[in-house]
Amino acid sequence: MPLPRIIGIILIAVGIALLFFGWQASESVGEQLREELTGRYSDQTMWYLIGGGAAVIGGLLLAIFGVRR
Repeated sequence: MPLPRIIGIILIAVGIALLFFGWQASESVGEQLREELTGRYSDQTMWYLIGGGAAVIGGLLLAIFGVRR
């Protein structure tokens, strides 16, 4: 298996883990209260969600299109 495809699969796994942690953080009582009062999540939760989404998209692109000859 080519190296770009392996790196893409690893990025997908890391991205899914970050999205899971971001989702878990957004479901906490304190985060729900903060979101209800301010209308937005904390910066840490947002970075988990943004970073996870970017890692999944980047990993998919690398796994699919990373091997060009």
